[in-house]
Amino acid sequence: MPGRLLLVATPIGNLDDLSPRAARALAEAERVACEDTRHSGRLLAHLGLKKRLVSLHEHNERERVPRVVERLRAGATVALASDAGTPLVSDPGAALVGAAVAAGIEVVAVPGPCAAIAALTLAALPAGRFAFEGFLPPRAAARRRVLQQLARESRTLVFYEAPHRLRESLDDLPHTVDLARRTQRVIRQNLAWSIGYNLAALPLAALGFVPPWLAAIGMSLSSVVVVLNAMRLSRGSTPQRRPGWPAQPKVETA
Repeated sequence: MPGRLLLVATPIGNLDDLSPRAARALAEAERVACEDTRHSGRLLAHLGLKKRLVSLHEHNERERVPRVVERLRAGATVALASDAGTPLVSDPGAALVGAAVAAGIEVVAVPGPCAAIAALTLAALPAGRFAFEGFLPPRAAARRRVLQQLARESRTLVFYEAPHRLRESLDDLPHTVDLARRTQRVIRQNLAWSIGYNLAALPLAALGFVPPWLAAIGMSLSSVVVVLNAMRLSRGSTPQRRPGWPAQPKVETA
């Protein structure tokens, strides 16, 4: 009898966010396919579990997916977990899920944390209709082309962006949309908040007060919120100021 593939969402910063169902799914699995075996190993250790870990990422999917599907065909239960958040959402796993479905394997979603949804709820922007675009291209020309295609999008846009590329992405916005001075100022202040958070998180992690993986997740999430605000502002709307964010400056009229 074929096994099951369990898509397990994992915490994005707080281990208490791991649901009891997700913990049971990890305990039930014969092995866990994951991005980084060291990272997932720490999560399993926190749960008191010892499982065989199989690294699965964009550089080895072609080789590893057939082996995992073979184990599933033989009756094994395999859990797929990303480093943080929901598998397949800007994370590896699509090839494995596609192969499992094609092989007639039961695929079960174990819902949980997702950075994009968490950022959307934090951003104080309309959340009834939104579009998730994942990571922007790292190269400026390709990134600007994507932003130009999305400039007239009326829905709230959600992007992922690495902290070290956040300033470059925000600098590209004036090349793709017509930003008023007021919008540019608010973006700069929101960017200052994000950079300030990131600069604080790094030394805390280095001193051992914050786990490095937790600091990295927080840095990425702060970047998501800032890009969300920037894209909404570029279309003429002003988000509500959240506690701890700088007050929006008065606008000079010309």
